[in-house]
Amino acid sequence: MCGRFARRSTEEVLADWFGVELEDMPWFAPSYNVAPKSVQPVVRLNRDSGNREFALLRWGLVPFWARDAKFTYSTINARAEEAATKPAYREALKKRRCLVPANAFYEWQRLDAKKKQPYAIALKSGEPYAFAGLWERWQPKEGVALETFTILTTDPNELMEPIHNRMPAILEPCDYPRWLDPGDPARLPVDLLRPFPAEKMVCWTVSDRVGNVRNNDPQLLERREPSGDHQPQAG
Repeated sequence: MCGRFARRSTEEVLADWFGVELEDMPWFAPSYNVAPKSVQPVVRLNRDSGNREFALLRWGLVPFWARDAKFTYSTINARAEEAATKPAYREALKKRRCLVPANAFYEWQRLDAKKKQPYAIALKSGEPYAFAGLWERWQPKEGVALETFTILTTDPNELMEPIHNRMPAILEPCDYPRWLDPGDPARLPVDLLRPFPAEKMVCWTVSDRVGNVRNNDPQLLERREPSGDHQPQAG
């Protein structure tokens, strides 16, 4: 799964990376410990113009048909192989796909029954990247609509396999247009939801401080020696 990630790139960098005009973007700051239920920027197609836009959505998808907004932690991720059939995600997969900008994600490797070692996983190039996401708009009987998103996950690549049995689906920049374009609902771009090439990625051990959502600083991404005799996997 993907339960925490970091986005350190500035708005200027992300505007250029995703092909969006900077002056059209909502304001947001870098975040080094993005947690579920927080409001984060995603890239989607504008409903009227069809152009890419940044929008601020809450992490943890609430389906449009939900009776209330009290959905659980389980909707922060959607398994790629189930998204087309699960009621919570299937309509969003057809019509409301998005990109979730990130520079790294965190995952915890279980060392024993009581201990886990956190890792950060990023691109060797240091460039930003995008998780494949889905978004939804839930309209209460009264008040403002709530827009939310989820991150799709897939099987681990060779780098991730020793750490965890899932990883977020990361898209190549050349695939952004196809993922965002609604296209033919009968031919969904689910083939893009595959493990990202391990040779393009790197991982390193980080501080246990990342486990506390109140910690949100650049030091969270610094390499830290693993606890005990455990040796980190090479990236």
